[in-house]
Amino acid sequence: MNKPLRFGIDIDGTVTDPNSMLPHINKAFGLSLKLEDVTQYDLTKAVKVRPDEFNQWFVKKEPEIYQSSPLAVGAQEVLNEWKERFELYFISARSSHLLDVTRQWFNEKDLYYHHIELIGSHDKIGAAQKYDVDLFLEDKHDNAVNIHLECGIPVLLFDTPYNQDPIPTGVIRVKSWDEANQWVQEWIQIKS
Repeated sequence: MNKPLRFGIDIDGTVTDPNSMLPHINKAFGLSLKLEDVTQYDLTKAVKVRPDEFNQWFVKKEPEIYQSSPLAVGAQEVLNEWKERFELYFISARSSHLLDVTRQWFNEKDLYYHHIELIGSHDKIGAAQKYDVDLFLEDKHDNAVNIHLECGIPVLLFDTPYNQDPIPTGVIRVKSWDEANQWVQEWIQIKS
């Protein structure tokens, strides 16, 4: 019997709405940023504060931000469909001390997972290799490119204003969870 395909899936900005942090940032820093204002992954560029100041604020607010993050449109429906056919391994840059908060959020959103790995770093290559994932879903441009190049697997890059650099063949830009699902269905037909 063939093993089911295993998907590595980023959480923040992929499963959660990419706008999730903006209300918290706007309130804390007296701003009115919209997603289209965030053209780089490094949020200090949009917020215009020192990285140490932003990081200090972020570490304090992380649990609250993650608890209140809304799902990306279509994520729940697609992931609920996929859980029957694929192994869903959520691999996030969140720190491991946030595992309880993360699991609670998944339970509250009624999202099934086979495994959650919080690696505390944006370098997800090791986790993708360790868990032998067949496909990765990501919103951070350099992560998507590096995972594809190092692991030799396709990566679906969820299109946002902050990930517009060019991508190689093998990194596929998708605008929605429905588009991701459609790509996966076509990919499976080609594979079989």
